[in-house]
Amino acid sequence: MKKVEAVVRHFKLEDVKNALTERGIQGMTVTEVRGFGRQKGHTEIYRGTEYAVDFVPKVKIEVVCSDSNLQSVIETVIKTAQTGQIGDGKIFVSDLENAIRIRTGEQGEDAL
Repeated sequence: MKKVEAVVRHFKLEDVKNALTERGIQGMTVTEVRGFGRQKGHTEIYRGTEYAVDFVPKVKIEVVCSDSNLQSVIETVIKTAQTGQIGDGKIFVSDLENAIRIRTGEQGEDAL
C-alpha cells in the first residue's frame, strides 16, 4: 500500500476529487494548508499598502491506494492539477505498513 500526499491549488480541488473518483479511488482526506516552496510567497497590495504573503494557501489531498493503483493516482493528480505555472504543487509518495478499518477490524488492502 502507498500513501499519496498531493499539495495543490485550492481551485483545483474539485477537479482532482472528481477525476480520482472516476478512476475508482473511494476515499481521500483533504486539509487546508499553508506553505511555500521555490516561489517563496508573494506580495499583495491592500488599501494602497504592499505586504508580503510568506505562506501561500494550498490544499493537501491524502489518498491511500494499492501498489497497483499508484501510477494511476499520480497521473490523474498531475493531469488535473497542472496549470503550468509556478506553484502548481507537489506529490509525495510513501510506503504504508498497514491500514485498519475501525468498524470491522479489517486490515491491509481490505480496509481500503
